[in-house]
Amino acid sequence: MSPQQLRYPFSQPPLVGTTVTVAPGIKWLRMSLPMKLDHINLYLLDAGDGWWIIDTGMKIGETRDHWETIFENELEGKPVLAVLCTHMHPDHCGQAGWLCDKWRVPLYMTRTEYLYARTLSKLGAEDIAWTHVDFYRRAGIHDYSLEKAREQQHGFGSVVEPLPRAYRRLADGDFVTVGNLRWRVLTGQGHSPEHACLYNESLNVLLAGDQVIPRITSNVSVMAMEPEANPLRLWMDSHRKFLDQLPADTLVLPAHNTPFYGLHHRLRALLTHHEDHLLALEEACVEPKTALELLPVLFKRKLDQSQQGLALGECIAHLHLLMYRGQMLRDLDDDGCYRYHSIDESLPVRARPGTHTAHDGPLEV
Repeated sequence: MSPQQLRYPFSQPPLVGTTVTVAPGIKWLRMSLPMKLDHINLYLLDAGDGWWIIDTGMKIGETRDHWETIFENELEGKPVLAVLCTHMHPDHCGQAGWLCDKWRVPLYMTRTEYLYARTLSKLGAEDIAWTHVDFYRRAGIHDYSLEKAREQQHGFGSVVEPLPRAYRRLADGDFVTVGNLRWRVLTGQGHSPEHACLYNESLNVLLAGDQVIPRITSNVSVMAMEPEANPLRLWMDSHRKFLDQLPADTLVLPAHNTPFYGLHHRLRALLTHHEDHLLALEEACVEPKTALELLPVLFKRKLDQSQQGLALGECIAHLHLLMYRGQMLRDLDDDGCYRYHSIDESLPVRARPGTHTAHDGPLEV
C-alpha cells in the first residue's frame, strides 16, 4: 500500500507517563512492552466527572508506576470511572484487575473475551494434555512431547493481574455513553474471539484496538485449544463488515503504531495481503507439505523459538481457510503429520509472480 494512502496526523507519540489529546475528550498514552513490538497505545475518555480507561498494558516492569504518574498529572483532578478492555490479550487487560480494584470501578468487556482472559490467565503446565502435543505434531514438529509442551507453557498469569470477579458485558451493536459522547460497539473476530471496537459518529473516531493497525498485521492463528478453528475467515469477514459500516475518513486510534486516516485503504490492503498469502500457499502445495515446511512461504526472515508457535498458528489459519473454500485438502501421513495439497492443478499457469509479499514485521500477539 502506498504511504500516501494513509495519513498520520500526529508526528510524535506521547512520552511514557504523559498524554496527547487526539480528539475532543480523548487522550492518547503509551506503555512499554517487553517484545519486538515494544509499545501499546492506551486511551482515556473524558466523561465530564471522570475518565474511562481503554486498555491497560501488561503487568510488567514499571507499568503500574507509569499509571500512577498519569493519575497524578493527566486526570485534571478527576477520578477513573470505568475500565474497558478491547480484548483478552495481556497487553490489553493485564492491569485491569489492579485498576478496577484501585478505583473500585467496573470492567467492561465482551463475554467471550472476559471468559477467555479468565481461563488463559489461570492456565498452567498441568493443564497441557495430549491434545496440545497432537496439534504441534500434526503441524510437522516430530519431536514435540508432553514434557516439552509443559516446559514452554507459561499461560498469561505472570503478566496479568487477577481479573475482576465481575464485569459488564459489551455486545455488537450496543451503545456506551461516556459523558456527552455515545459510542457504538463493533465487534471483530479472528485476532481474538470477540474483539470490541468503539465508534463515535459525531467525532468520526474509531477506537480500534488490534482490529485495525496501520503498519503491521495482527496475528491470526489457529491454536491448540481449538485445533479446527477457521479464524482467518472470521478476520476477513470482520474487515468487510467494517468497510460497510464505517466512513472512509474515520480517524482510527489503534493499539499499536500511531493514529491514522485511511481506514478503507488499510482494510482493503489487509484483505489483499491475506489473499496474496493464500495464493502463495496454494502454489507451494502442488506437492504435499506440512505446515512447518510452509513457514518460509509466509515468513521470509528466520523465526526464533518464541515466534514459531505464532507463525505456525497463522500458517494453519490460512490453510484452514483454503480447505473451507475447497481449494486445499489435507491427509494424515504415517508419521502423524497433516500434509496439505492444492486441488487446482492449473496453479503454476495462473501464478502471479511478484504479487506475494512475505511477512517482514513483528508477529503481533
